[in-house]
Amino acid sequence: MIINSLSISDFRNIDYIQISPSENVNIIFGENAQGKTNLIESVWLFTGCKSFRSKRDSELVRFETEYAKNGIEYFAFGREQNAEIIIDKKRHAKKNGIELKSPSQLIGEFYAVIFSPSHLSLIQEGPVNRRKFLDTALCQLKPFYAKGLAKYAHTLEQRNALLKDIQFHSELYDTLDVWDDKLSSYGAAVVSERIKYVKLLSENAREIYYGLSSGREDFSVEYINNTGLYSEDAYEIKDFLLKRLRETRRDDIYNKITGVGPQRDDLNIKIKGISARKFGSQGQQRSCALALKLSEANIIREITGEEPVILLDDVMSELDLSRQDYILNHLENRQVFITCCEPSVLNLSGAKAFHIEKGCLI
Repeated sequence: MIINSLSISDFRNIDYIQISPSENVNIIFGENAQGKTNLIESVWLFTGCKSFRSKRDSELVRFETEYAKNGIEYFAFGREQNAEIIIDKKRHAKKNGIELKSPSQLIGEFYAVIFSPSHLSLIQEGPVNRRKFLDTALCQLKPFYAKGLAKYAHTLEQRNALLKDIQFHSELYDTLDVWDDKLSSYGAAVVSERIKYVKLLSENAREIYYGLSSGREDFSVEYINNTGLYSEDAYEIKDFLLKRLRETRRDDIYNKITGVGPQRDDLNIKIKGISARKFGSQGQQRSCALALKLSEANIIREITGEEPVILLDDVMSELDLSRQDYILNHLENRQVFITCCEPSVLNLSGAKAFHIEKGCLI
């Protein structure tokens, strides 16, 4: 998967930028707050996923303009293609000139992997960040997973609302059986796909981390299912989750929230058998996060046959030369966009460089 042309207009602080990037390494450099990350973000949106920086699409439009417009021409799945995203209060998308019902229809049409300093939260912070990492990776690979996850989230919201109302309307109690059946069915599909993905992730990340640490440290990642059942069989998970929902129903009513299900699951990430979150140094934690993200890229290639575009936002300058060299060697034959303040800090030759200042190329 190669971007041949990228155009950005009225996106965040960017007035207008048009580039023809290299098929290999592209360095986006400039001082802080000039628009480097905005360029990376504009590429990410073509995955069909939401921004990794903002919850509201309206925040992506440049101040005092009506809409933003981003476009790419790219080669994927054996042919030249193009896509366009227009953002006003929300995103609108076209692919090969055809308007899509939703930007989410770009999922599975264009692949990218993003790594930014905020992804250290994968290791350092709570389980919500690790679940988001899993769900974003799976949504790119499997559009049906995105739909199933949305159904689970909606059903969970409805059940939680019911739990709050039962104390005032006892007749609602009997309807919990219906919601529990739906929730366990949708939840089982989510958990099954997550468990299968984490097996692939663990195999890839262990090898990558071994290289990042120059063979000095072992790395592992495992899925923590709060129900206690570890199975890839969605039917088996459904039965077990339904059983647990019924067993914990009294607690759920008392607490007014659903206590079991994939919304409570986590990843256990370890270095040399101990928790990376609790005991890892910042350098080790950064290497863990990088190993997970580079593994994500490998899995996309293994499953789809397409190399994802790699987006590294202000990451390389924080690494020593040996880790820089390992990452760049690992990214051979992939198109890479790297942001940094000064390109001379990177040990690169043959890369294409773009200097951004105040949202413009100079």
